[in-house]
Amino acid sequence: MRLPHDTLVLVADGRKMLMFRNQGDADAPNLIVEDVETRSNPADRDQKTDAQGQRPSSTGYGQDSTSEADYHQLEENRFAASTADTLKDRALQGEYDRLVVVAAPKLLGELRKHYHKEVQTRLTAEIAKDLTGHPKDKIEAIIAAE
Repeated sequence: MRLPHDTLVLVADGRKMLMFRNQGDADAPNLIVEDVETRSNPADRDQKTDAQGQRPSSTGYGQDSTSEADYHQLEENRFAASTADTLKDRALQGEYDRLVVVAAPKLLGELRKHYHKEVQTRLTAEIAKDLTGHPKDKIEAIIAAE
C-alpha cells in the first residue's frame, strides 16, 4: 500500500495505541511517533476478586445460568471507544485528512462500532494485524506490503 505524505497511522491492540504521521512520501514512508498511550489490562482471572455467585436454577439441579463478565474484554472495549473518540476529536479539529488503522482483529471490529462519520470519511485503509510490538521500520514495511 502506498502511504501518502502526512497520513495519520494508528497502530493499536487492546492496551496500546501508537499514532504515527508519515513524514516521508508515498514510496518511502517515514513514520514519526505523534502519540503513545498504554493502559494496564491484566488477564480476566487477575481482575476478578471472587468466584462467580450461585443462585438456584429453575431446573432444580443447582446449575448457574448467569453469565460472568469478562473484565479484560470490557476494558479492551473501553479502550477501543476511547481510541475512536481520540480519532474523532482529531478529525473534527482538522488534524488529518487521511487515516490508516492497523489493529488487532478483535480491536478493529470494536473500533468500527465507534467510528464517527468524520473519521469514516478520512479512513483510507484498515489492516487487521497486531503490530504494536514491532519496531517502526517493520511497521513501515508491513504497511507497504499490504
